[in-house]
Amino acid sequence: MTMKSVSAAMPEPLPAESLIVELRGHSYADHRQVVPSLLDAVAACGCWVLEQRATSPTMTELRLEVQLRSVFELYSSLIAAGVELTRDSHTRMSGLCTVRDHNPRQAKRRRIITVRLELSFLEQGSPELGKVSVGRA
Repeated sequence: MTMKSVSAAMPEPLPAESLIVELRGHSYADHRQVVPSLLDAVAACGCWVLEQRATSPTMTELRLEVQLRSVFELYSSLIAAGVELTRDSHTRMSGLCTVRDHNPRQAKRRRIITVRLELSFLEQGSPELGKVSVGRA
């Protein structure tokens, strides 16, 4: 009886998946305090800061990379740093957390997500957010 050598075939590498998530948020705190604490927080949760630039005196843009399995830590870090996300941004981040929690196959793969965060710094009582049209019906 002859023994045949069975070699385990290596699985095919998965195609690189590129997912870009656009986030918008604002903060009423001073940008000189928020940005450094935000950078420390995202670094602590395993993110890589690809780019940081000031697009105006009251706006900063960050590009980050994060593994899907660390997306919840990123989400909580943004909130803990004082960033108030828009409704769409909350929806995108909670969707990523759902994929991470309920699709373990996707989460176990070392899937990298690029996050672009546009952060505005507003003064307390800023009229940009308080515009409400008043009229008679």
